[in-house]
Amino acid sequence: MTLIADSGSTKTTWMEVETGKTVLTEGLNPHFTAEEQFTAACNAVRQQLPILNSQFSIHFYGAGCGLTAQRNKVASWLAKAFGTSDVHVETDMLAACRATAGGQPALVGILGTGSNACLYDGHEITRTATSTGYILGDFGSANHVGRVLLNDYLTHNMPSDLRVMFHDTYHMSDAQLMDAVYHQPNPNRFLASLAPFAVQHIGDDYCRRVVEQTLDDWFFDALQPLLRHGESLSLSIVGGYAKAVEPTLRTVMANNDIQVGTVVADPIEGLRRYHGEF
Repeated sequence: MTLIADSGSTKTTWMEVETGKTVLTEGLNPHFTAEEQFTAACNAVRQQLPILNSQFSIHFYGAGCGLTAQRNKVASWLAKAFGTSDVHVETDMLAACRATAGGQPALVGILGTGSNACLYDGHEITRTATSTGYILGDFGSANHVGRVLLNDYLTHNMPSDLRVMFHDTYHMSDAQLMDAVYHQPNPNRFLASLAPFAVQHIGDDYCRRVVEQTLDDWFFDALQPLLRHGESLSLSIVGGYAKAVEPTLRTVMANNDIQVGTVVADPIEGLRRYHGEF
């Protein structure tokens, strides 16, 4: 049997390829997740999927798995938790490529809790946008939108009517908001949790401008450098946030002369097809 997992910073989707049965656990980014948390998530999967012996392979695609040291750490945790040595750990970027493009060349992006983009030749990633993480980068993502909203809220640059609605939505004092960013675990998840406010109020000029500007920032930071090497490729995008703002996303990309192809919230079904074919 084959077990695949797509892990972002917020959630991980596990699927047994043969049956299509899925299990959801928390996001398992090795930059933020301790081995104990990782093992607990694996144990939850073992309890819900019919893994009866060690004759199976695991393909784990994860945010935070770009460095060899991080991939090796995750592979070790998986092997220990599941009792198999047939473990393959790759980036969430490669998952997006395989899920949306299969074996065809493409320009591929991720817009979820975080963001990234790359050129894919149908077999491997040939060029990746420089990723500087949720503090310095992740432009266009849910946590980028959350950063803008929160900063504008705290500095009173958010329109007053929206500021009232923002407070009524999250029920947090300024001190609690600051504490969530600077002192609590997983601040990237917290910031991303604020983005639905902009999505919900996308008809408001302020929220629309925030979403549009952050997507423009993603274009200039991540996509434009790649276009010099893949001018004729359309853009496929993976991410729940991308799907939530798809109409605005397509408009912003069209204004930047980029043709958007597939937009999917979750790559797991595409990965199932890929591992069934290759």
